[in-house]
Amino acid sequence: MPQVRDRGGVAAMTTMIWFTLISVVGASALFIALAIYLVLIINELEAIGGAPVGYGAKASLLSKIRMGLRAIEVETGGLAPQVTRLNGQLSAIRDGVKAIDNNLGGVIAAVTKQVSP
Repeated sequence: MPQVRDRGGVAAMTTMIWFTLISVVGASALFIALAIYLVLIINELEAIGGAPVGYGAKASLLSKIRMGLRAIEVETGGLAPQVTRLNGQLSAIRDGVKAIDNNLGGVIAAVTKQVSP
């Protein structure tokens, strides 16, 4: 009876091996591309790192920018309360100028009445 048995299992096994090999090659290609792009990104970041300052160490331009921005933040931190107080004082000045404008309007109206007779 073994001679009459269907040999479909061998063909199915061959197809499964091919799909497995294709999957392994695809995954390998993905990891190789990932490694290549990672190396390229690292090279670009190293270029941003700055000029060597000694013993292979680099003066990181990014860290200098970060320190500069931090210094600006610290130096301008006291401006917020001052600006709030300045806005209050400018509002008071605006109200005073409006009062002067109203008074001048009354003076002009009074002078116009005196000149008209």
